[in-house]
Amino acid sequence: MCLVLFAHEAHPEYRLIVAANRDEYYDRPAAPAGWWEDAPDLLAGRDLVAGGTWLGVTREGRFAALTNYRGASPVPGGPSRGTLAVGFLRGELGAEHYARTVAAQAGRYQGFSLLVGDRTGLWVVSTHHDAQPVSAGVHGLSNHLLDTPWPKVRRGTEALADSIPLTSAEREARLLATLADRSAPADRDIPTMGASLEFERALSAPFIHSRERRYGTRCTTLLSIRRDGGLRLREITWDDSPRPVAEVTHETDRDQASLRAPVRLP
Repeated sequence: MCLVLFAHEAHPEYRLIVAANRDEYYDRPAAPAGWWEDAPDLLAGRDLVAGGTWLGVTREGRFAALTNYRGASPVPGGPSRGTLAVGFLRGELGAEHYARTVAAQAGRYQGFSLLVGDRTGLWVVSTHHDAQPVSAGVHGLSNHLLDTPWPKVRRGTEALADSIPLTSAEREARLLATLADRSAPADRDIPTMGASLEFERALSAPFIHSRERRYGTRCTTLLSIRRDGGLRLREITWDDSPRPVAEVTHETDRDQASLRAPVRLP
């Protein structure tokens, strides 16, 4: 389970504002967001098992985010879904062309939804839906189709929409609080997909923590891409307690020069 909330072409200063939680098994190793040594213009976290990423951005403003799709038929032996995001971030195809290319081969992968964007627009493609452009406005993506009205998607998009008029600092505080929310909706509103009710309750919250399943929110990311080309990415890493164990912030100016070095918690 993951949650990606984003405002696309909905702010006078920012082309894209993103607030996201990445959920994964606690024992799957990953590196926090940073500039990749083998791709110096790519800023992203990295899955240390398969080498892909769940969310990333480049100095040129290319953006990608990936979520799993619950309920999709299993595809034994397929390539890692994280390579779909990396393929766009490291490539040269425009967002539309890339999304349509992925749609043609979606059956090779385990269930996914993928967002890809550049200065020409933002596109979404899914195991269960062809590539389509994303309209301007506030949207939410969890482990189903774009804007599927699951409770945490509705709560998250409402909070993001309310935060648009705020200052950057106020917006970050509001979105971090939203993404840290571990409260589940009423049982009747939980989207059940075959797991136990206890686990479905945990999965239905914006912030997931399941000690029994050894699964939960591993990192929280706030990303903003300005219209002049500058960007800011802040990421908090969580352990299985859960408590924050690391934080990094990266910023570039309109010329893509780094403005701030990473800051890590002790």
